[in-house]
Amino acid sequence: MREYRIEPMPQVVDPALLRHLEKIETASVGHLRHTGFMHGNIQALDRQQYACAGVAVTLALPAMCSTLLHYALSHLRAGDMLVIDRLGDDRHACLGGVVARAAKQAGIAGVIIDGPCTDAAEILAEGLPVWCRGISSITTRQLDLGGTFNRPVSCGNVPVLAGDIVLADASGVVVLPADEAAEIADICIAREARVAKTMERLLNGDKLGDITLATDKVNNYLQLARNNKANNGIKGRT
Repeated sequence: MREYRIEPMPQVVDPALLRHLEKIETASVGHLRHTGFMHGNIQALDRQQYACAGVAVTLALPAMCSTLLHYALSHLRAGDMLVIDRLGDDRHACLGGVVARAAKQAGIAGVIIDGPCTDAAEILAEGLPVWCRGISSITTRQLDLGGTFNRPVSCGNVPVLAGDIVLADASGVVVLPADEAAEIADICIAREARVAKTMERLLNGDKLGDITLATDKVNNYLQLARNNKANNGIKGRT
């Protein structure tokens, strides 16, 4: 028996926050925290994908059915990031050219799928940012099997709640609590400014170990080891 479990759309966030997050890379967040990162098999369809940030709108679809996806497309808003839990299915593609166009027309930030997509060339031509687990020519159908909308889901081994903030780029996808997103963006923007200075110093001929002080750390260890060896030798002769 089919069952649809539908919850209200999450609260919209200030678009300025999303634009702020899109100034940073997911890899910068990876230097700050280790939770919220989706499995590396979920990759951007466009390997040069720029950073996109949006409010998580969550969907869980039974393997062969995309009825609820078509329903959800009528409710999506600019700034939303559609996160689709495929409930373990890695065979059926729920997103192709037609769905991509509908999503693009809704103005959403992108789509994250814990499964494959199809019609890759059409999706890229639409300009819809998509992250997924590869490509499949086997598609879903309108089977009216049920599913959940804006209920908690799992995507890429990460729990996602409607209203979370999702940041995604060519390096991967990270899910952030909405109340922490602004602070994370500020910290990462400051870090990326420091990285830019490091890159400039490398171009000017400085060595990375000198810039990061790794050379000093290793040399200090080696000197200490030599001193200990020398002291042990003196003790052995007395």
